[in-house]
Amino acid sequence: MKNKFISKAVSVWVLCAILMAGAYGTVVAAPQSAPLEFAAISLDGKSVSSSQLLGKAYIVNFFASWCPPCRAEIPDMVALQAKYSSKGFTFIGVGYKDTNPAIRDFTTKMQLNYPVVIADDKLSAVFSGYTKGEIRAIPTSFVVDSAGRVIQVITGGVSKEAFEKIIVGALKKPVRPK
Repeated sequence: MKNKFISKAVSVWVLCAILMAGAYGTVVAAPQSAPLEFAAISLDGKSVSSSQLLGKAYIVNFFASWCPPCRAEIPDMVALQAKYSSKGFTFIGVGYKDTNPAIRDFTTKMQLNYPVVIADDKLSAVFSGYTKGEIRAIPTSFVVDSAGRVIQVITGGVSKEAFEKIIVGALKKPVRPK
């Protein structure tokens, strides 16, 4: 019994260490030239897709209800969604490695005011293409400009101030070479 407890404690410690390793919002990928393409159904039954979002800047945030850094940054994301949605910005939450009921309860409790979908293999594969392999840490955020291109990938929690700076930058119309 004692060994089982120690094993669980070590597992929790290792998981927290992995999650907190990126707690300062580490950029892990360079911009991609091809536009992002994805489609999913939100928890409220509405379609969410890259084609619907074309012309808008957005951040796709992979999170879990049990993740401490995720829980810490979501209230700031809710506040920034309220501030910037009228300017053509939105967050898209992606419940990752969590159960549908837990994500639903969590989004209600945290009063998320942006679309939330549950990650499946297809959606995870699309975004894993922008990291070197699979998504290894949460939260992981993908910043997409109004041209539909991933301009930044961030692992770890992000402060409100940092998110706001990223949003303002993403809202600027992208300059593309002619």
